[in-house]
Amino acid sequence: MNLLTGFLPILCILIVGLIVLFAASIRVVQEYERGVIFRLGRVMGARGPGLFLLIPFIERMIKVDLRTITLDVPSQEAITTDNVTVKVNAVVYFRVIDPTAAVVQIEDYRRATWLIAQTSLRNVIGQSMMDQLLQDRESINEQLQHIIDEATEPWGVKVSIVEIKDVELNSQMVRAMARQAEAERERRAKVIHAEGELQASQQLAEAARVMGQEPGAMTLRYLQTLLEIGVEQNTTTIFPVPVEMLSLFVGKDSDKNK
Repeated sequence: MNLLTGFLPILCILIVGLIVLFAASIRVVQEYERGVIFRLGRVMGARGPGLFLLIPFIERMIKVDLRTITLDVPSQEAITTDNVTVKVNAVVYFRVIDPTAAVVQIEDYRRATWLIAQTSLRNVIGQSMMDQLLQDRESINEQLQHIIDEATEPWGVKVSIVEIKDVELNSQMVRAMARQAEAERERRAKVIHAEGELQASQQLAEAARVMGQEPGAMTLRYLQTLLEIGVEQNTTTIFPVPVEMLSLFVGKDSDKNK
């Protein structure tokens, strides 16, 4: 009886210890997570989602989130190929597709992706023209996505989208671009006006050709012009008389004299 009483506390301690070890070995991984298992320092692969047990003191687990991560890239100052200083910021969307590589191949895949995005953004901006940066962002976004994705692929990270958000210019460049836009609008207005003058001259030349083929067409045109002038209620009207009309009257007078 005394012997049983002496082993009872030890038995209770063992039971409590077993319960603690069992509770410590239980792991729950969410649907959007994976658990990378290490056994005595050697990677055993990724598990989850769900409930599973680890061998205490032998196995350990590191959870990796598989959801898409939004990463803000702060403003980066760069000089374009046409020597324009700009500040550009962007946003990167990426996710882990290989949890084991994300744990084994890189210490901190989030920070590494963030730094790669910064350097790639500066490099791409430095190889682009200012007009391309403002008007053709889609191609620059695709180029950035390809560069960052290629760099992060060994880490098990997939970069899906890269978007340039804002492009900041200094005040002098903004004024220069405004002057350039105004000059371009003036150039287009002059070109349109010149094209209108050309078309009008062509139409007038065609009308003159048609009138020249009909002897009475010019006379009818003069009479129509007189009618339009008379509507304006002018007191005195001076208009040229075609030589053809005078020749008609001169011819009649000469016939009478004969």
